[in-house]
Amino acid sequence: MNDIPNEDEVSVGGAVAGKPVGHDGTRVIVEERTAWTMSGALALLLGLVLIGLAVWGIVTTAIADESGAEVSGLVVFASILSFFAGMIVFSSLTVVAPGDTKVLQFFGKYVGTIRKQGLLLTIPLTTKKKVSVKVRNFETNELKVNDADGNPINIAAIVVWQVADTAKSVFAVEAYENFVTVQAESALRHVATSHPYDFADPGEESLRGSTDLVSRELSEEVAARIAIAGLEVVETRISSLAYAPEIAQAMLQRQQASAVLSARSKIVEGAVGMVEQALERLERDDIVSLDDERKAAMVSNLLVVLCSDSRSTPVINTGTLYG
Repeated sequence: MNDIPNEDEVSVGGAVAGKPVGHDGTRVIVEERTAWTMSGALALLLGLVLIGLAVWGIVTTAIADESGAEVSGLVVFASILSFFAGMIVFSSLTVVAPGDTKVLQFFGKYVGTIRKQGLLLTIPLTTKKKVSVKVRNFETNELKVNDADGNPINIAAIVVWQVADTAKSVFAVEAYENFVTVQAESALRHVATSHPYDFADPGEESLRGSTDLVSRELSEEVAARIAIAGLEVVETRISSLAYAPEIAQAMLQRQQASAVLSARSKIVEGAVGMVEQALERLERDDIVSLDDERKAAMVSNLLVVLCSDSRSTPVINTGTLYG
């Protein structure tokens, strides 16, 4: 006989999420398929009839023994047969609620998944494991990591997920709920270390300034990591993002200084534009003729007035500019 197992029944060397990490490892090759089912109403009725016949046979035999009457061996055999047949029928019945599935195993072999709802008749003598396919979500622990610039930050995310392939979720990994939690935190840590918290270079996305892009990148990475378990990501969002407490004050001062510099730059740019317009208007309308020295003095005074933090006090000149 050929003792070589079928390809779909063995674990072969594979790569987790497409790339081997550390070693080749093994991966369970299994995919979800539909199990045979039919309406269970008639089967339930048949099972009750068979059990009823078995009970009737047992009662009849007991009464005959007490009265001393002879009992046919055929009645006893039929009663036992009806009882076991009824038990087999009842072992074939299962109830599936909306949002749930049943993964069937026949003496350890995966035979299919039931996704239909209601009372159903399926393969007898199978073990049935309930697997929920409802959408679920969880929030990761707040992780303390270093961003791309080496600054310690605290970050957390919310992951919305569900089971897509029930066979892989049951047979490919151990405890798929814990698996998705660990992989989500690992992906979040990797994404957080790949981007700066703030002050990104041109063409680079920061965690604070490009939340949507970072969330999309996190979704793709989590999905790639949990695909081996037959799980899919519906959505991920950054739920918490801040500098670590030990550098929060210093980074706040840095942000304030950056904001002040940006505001000053805009003020100076606006003041220069206003002075330029004033000089052009004076020359165009021939209101007053100023030499270069007087223009320089006027520009200096206007810039001081426009760019000063404090309120300027005007000084009235009652003399002449050329005194």
